[in-house]
Amino acid sequence: MRSLDLSPLFRATIGFDQLADMFDRIMATDVGQSGYPPYNIEKTAEDAYRISVAVAGFSEDELNVEVKDNELVISGRKKEDDEKRTYLHRGIATRAFEKHFQLADHVHVTGATLRDGMLHVDLIREVPEALKPRRIEINSGTSIEGTIIDAKRIEGKESKSEKADEGR
Repeated sequence: MRSLDLSPLFRATIGFDQLADMFDRIMATDVGQSGYPPYNIEKTAEDAYRISVAVAGFSEDELNVEVKDNELVISGRKKEDDEKRTYLHRGIATRAFEKHFQLADHVHVTGATLRDGMLHVDLIREVPEALKPRRIEINSGTSIEGTIIDAKRIEGKESKSEKADEGR
């Protein structure tokens, strides 16, 4: 019987556990979901985004927007008032829904508004200064040494090599 060494594959997947978790969440939540209600995701500025969900017929108290573990959940449930009405045809969808959106790192919800049957959820990406890319100036070797020597002179400590340089 021949055995396969899969250890090279395991080394190549280090750090991809978040990706695997994301696929698991997608498969668990999106397989049974329909396209209801429809939504748009738009970029409104450099680091600002908006998710717009068509929720015509829902009031503010029938909608819920919450964030937990970098996941935005938008849900809606209509209050039952059907016993008061008799429908000959019912074509307007008012069924309950739940939409899940996985938020990237450093993305935060700044607010939600309901206007003209559209629920708008505003998001902003705030990357900490420590994680932002920064440009490092490249200096030649002589200027670095000069800075070090100057710093030593300011402290009042001269090395033997500096004293030798001064004697020349």
